[in-house]
Amino acid sequence: MYLDLESLFIVTLFIYLFYHWWQSQKVKEIALNKTRKQCKELDVQLLDDNINLRAFWLKRDEKGMIRIWRSYNFEFSSTGEERYSGRVVTLGRTVTDFHMDPHRMH
Repeated sequence: MYLDLESLFIVTLFIYLFYHWWQSQKVKEIALNKTRKQCKELDVQLLDDNINLRAFWLKRDEKGMIRIWRSYNFEFSSTGEERYSGRVVTLGRTVTDFHMDPHRMH
């Protein structure tokens, strides 16, 4: 059995895409855990227990290394009646920003 160059390229591409997806799931889990922790500390409810990828880009970290920057959106409620938006940003595997819209306190 011989693999030609085109087949080898396709297999390598699929392996890379799977690896990227797998790493992305790890980063999303890190961001979701941070969001859950912040919501618990602020006594608000994370709605749908979910965050959604809004954008991603390549950026340099503080050491000058190129990392993937990701922005996730989520919704939360402080009273159970109204929905508010929030955002968590990661650079590589590090959460760099966490923002919640102004909301009512109960």
